[in-house]
Amino acid sequence: MSPIVLFSFVIGYFLLLLGVAWYTSRNSDNESFFIGNRNSNWMLVAFGMIGTSLSGVTFVSVPGGVGSGNFYYYQIVLGYLLGYMVIAFVLIPLYYRMNLTSIYTYLEKRFGINAHKAGAFFFILSRTVGATARLYLVISVLQIFIFNKLGIPFEATALVILLLILLYTFEGGVKTIIYTDTLQTTGMLVGLVACIIVIIKALGTDFGGAMSMMADKGYTQIFNWDVKAGSFALKHIVGGMFIAIAMTGLDQEMMQKNISVKTLKDSQKNIMTFTAVLMVVNFLFLVLGGVLYLYAGSKGINVPPDDLFPTIALSDTFSGVIGIIFIIALISALFPSVDGAITSLTSCFCIDILGINKKEGTEKEKKRTRLKVHFTFAFVFFIMVLIFKWINDKLIIDFILKFAGITYGPLLGLFAFGILTKRELKENLIWAVCIIAPLLALMLDMLSNPAWYEAKLHVSIGLQDISDRVFSGYKIGNELILINGIFTFAGLWLISKKPSLSKLKLQAV
Repeated sequence: MSPIVLFSFVIGYFLLLLGVAWYTSRNSDNESFFIGNRNSNWMLVAFGMIGTSLSGVTFVSVPGGVGSGNFYYYQIVLGYLLGYMVIAFVLIPLYYRMNLTSIYTYLEKRFGINAHKAGAFFFILSRTVGATARLYLVISVLQIFIFNKLGIPFEATALVILLLILLYTFEGGVKTIIYTDTLQTTGMLVGLVACIIVIIKALGTDFGGAMSMMADKGYTQIFNWDVKAGSFALKHIVGGMFIAIAMTGLDQEMMQKNISVKTLKDSQKNIMTFTAVLMVVNFLFLVLGGVLYLYAGSKGINVPPDDLFPTIALSDTFSGVIGIIFIIALISALFPSVDGAITSLTSCFCIDILGINKKEGTEKEKKRTRLKVHFTFAFVFFIMVLIFKWINDKLIIDFILKFAGITYGPLLGLFAFGILTKRELKENLIWAVCIIAPLLALMLDMLSNPAWYEAKLHVSIGLQDISDRVFSGYKIGNELILINGIFTFAGLWLISKKPSLSKLKLQAV
């Protein structure tokens, strides 16, 4: 299909987003940017969070993973269900009771300023790397199928896309994103369903027939009962539960939208509605992966997993309609994760690192500071995308989950220690624990999965013999985040003491 036609739809989509941004950001202020004036509609938040949670990586990598991993990814999704219940009935009530703008303020009130800064730091680190990895993957797809054919270099594509995202987020923030995410989630889901229908028709069957064909190939197998496998059912479910708790419940980007809802009850309805829809949508992504592999097998198509969907959708075999649907759905999946990330990182840095809400100054001065931070993070995103381009590894979803397991572990440990115990911490040692714990988790994971690290680093680390003796073939999977959280919790216990009687009375209040 003509790259100029596809490019025109990309530009038209951006113009629509800018129109929504202009309309929703009128009379906005810092409170609008940070928490949407606590006046967001819970149904819009729930629907829009689907797009933020999934992103372009899900749109490309989850279907691509079906060929080697069947429907095992759905084990993680089942774990998400348990995690979101914890968020709805444990964390959300805590955030509303304390009337938080940044959820990491809880750590300061519970343990002091070092815990607050540590929580904010690990969020900023994880969200920056994760969001830019997602951004790189989608930009690389657009680059291959549109911009390379127009003679536009990768660097220019990345810069222009980030500038366009800035245009519709810098003023309204969360207040705008609630509406743009709703629009983009709609585009993504419509595109997902349309692509499944078109490809099933190309196979000459119906939905039931396609499911039978996938079952014959073994694609529809959900549970893996091999205890030593990285995708063992219990590991995936438990890992998915704690990934959801950490990457949603302890993530400022996701919670920033939730606490923008008027009441606690509405915020809880938002989380549970979002969860129900997410379960269905993730299953559809796996179905899409199954039919893509069936079609690829029938046509002799053999490409890397992350290139499978775009290769088929934008091939000459289909009419131009599916190519347009794919591009719109892809960018609809991309932008909710990137615009929300830049906005939440801006909020976190301004509130948690700079303490903008505690400083004296006019609204205009605070807004100027916030804009500087917002543009700085956009520049950081640009540099990080170029780094991923230099690394040139498209198997992003494994990397994101692995990196999250390392960086969200300290957040999981800090919040768990604060909620489950009443002990006080030696504040000067908090940073040491939060750095040592993930390093220990990383070393343990490297010992368990040396081949994975050798493939990523392109060097031999010489740990395979030790791994075989110590782990006997056992591979740490998504439970890495739980292991990391336990290490952090244990370290915090070692630097803790029983609270004084006055502190116990204060915590009771």
